[in-house]
Amino acid sequence: MLVDPPGATTVPRRRSGPGGRLRALDGLRLVAALMVAAYHFGGRDGEVGEAWGSSPKEQFPTLHEYFAYGCLGVQVFFVISGFVICMSGWGRPLRSFFASRASRLLPAYWVAVLLVTAVFALPVVTYQAVSPSDALVNLTMLQMPLGVDRVLGVCWTLWAEVRFYALYALCVVLPGANRRRVIMFCAVWTLAAVIAENADMPLLDIVVMPEYAPFFIGGVGLYLVHQDRRDAYAWGIVAVSWLIGQHYAVQSLWHAPDEDGFSYRSSLGIIAVVTFGFVAVAAIALGWLRWADWRWLTVAGALTYPFYLVHEHLGWVVIHALHRGLDLPSGVTFALTTASMLLLARLLNHYVEKPLTPRLRAVLTKAR
Repeated sequence: MLVDPPGATTVPRRRSGPGGRLRALDGLRLVAALMVAAYHFGGRDGEVGEAWGSSPKEQFPTLHEYFAYGCLGVQVFFVISGFVICMSGWGRPLRSFFASRASRLLPAYWVAVLLVTAVFALPVVTYQAVSPSDALVNLTMLQMPLGVDRVLGVCWTLWAEVRFYALYALCVVLPGANRRRVIMFCAVWTLAAVIAENADMPLLDIVVMPEYAPFFIGGVGLYLVHQDRRDAYAWGIVAVSWLIGQHYAVQSLWHAPDEDGFSYRSSLGIIAVVTFGFVAVAAIALGWLRWADWRWLTVAGALTYPFYLVHEHLGWVVIHALHRGLDLPSGVTFALTTASMLLLARLLNHYVEKPLTPRLRAVLTKAR
């Protein structure tokens, strides 16, 4: 799910070396978003169970075990984000970089926060809305460090993206991007993240994000591979990032088999999904998917960010209305809920992002 949060990593239209626009990357972003949606609708317990009327484990006796791996779509997003931010920040001044990221993220985010707050405030909706004060703070995208209730459940990933952008802007974009500087950035960040793991320094942990850093760094390394596939340093960055990244993913998502647990993810399954993210972006970086040059992939990519923002909480409302209100089967409800969120994403993209993104970018670029 920002900034180019999961879902907001739009590939620049300018050419970036061999291959021009990477449409396959747009398609991969939508795949990652659908993975996360599957997790939120049928791969976890909690408030979505209230929407279904029972645990998704009962609604999807077999599929819930596979849906549970969908949360790793976030890690796939982070790899994509590392790749795209390295590409879009190359040769761009700091002001332009900031304007591009802010204008890409904020319009849809602001509308999503207001929309979810308004829907949850309706008398017919049983989910509790955040307080008006907390909703206003959410518009800053700084609710996580401020300890304020979140309007959007997925916004924790945006906070990770914001920190990545800040690090990349200060260490690479501000002094000027070049290959040596990017390689040093990856090496120093990797070392700092490893040190932070056991340093017992909360501030260092917040800044370097040891549990997410390998995925961003791996994506940056894959863009270096995209530039020069023979670069041993780039491949080394990718390999080390994958090795550390799978460790953190297994550490946070694996647990011993438990009959009372919602689902059981095997360590091999977790490693396989993480590997899929790295391999898929690597295939795009190496040009193996250049044949996937269909225009509809660009449209699909444009829906990813607004879909990611609204699908979880508004999805609960739709699931409740379709499954408990209209008594539709679980599978039909799942499909219609996903389709309705994609339709809403299309509306947000057309009526919010397309008109407001270029205007906000122009204002921020000209600002002194």
